[in-house]
Amino acid sequence: MKKREFIDLLKTFPSTLIDNPFRKGEHVVARHKNNKKWFALVFELNGELAVNLKCDPMKADFLRSVNSSVIPAWHMNKVHWNTVFVNKVDLSLLKEMIWDSYEITK
Repeated sequence: MKKREFIDLLKTFPSTLIDNPFRKGEHVVARHKNNKKWFALVFELNGELAVNLKCDPMKADFLRSVNSSVIPAWHMNKVHWNTVFVNKVDLSLLKEMIWDSYEITK
């Protein structure tokens, strides 16, 4: 999946705003329209499309243990956030992780 396609997927979540909060615009944030909290931070890491997603700590540990494409979050709280390599996880699992992040930050 290309970055634009992934951002389009994030836009399908209710009341989502897409933002470029940093100067160069390389990082894209999906946030809630009402409370402005992030639920996804999209970027490239080592040349691969990645996203930081908030997660329940117990589930975060489990996901990291069963999938090498889910790692402790890059530049964020590693207890509550995971970095997920978008094109290396099953789409249904990716959507589930996005939904969890969306709900936790709502």
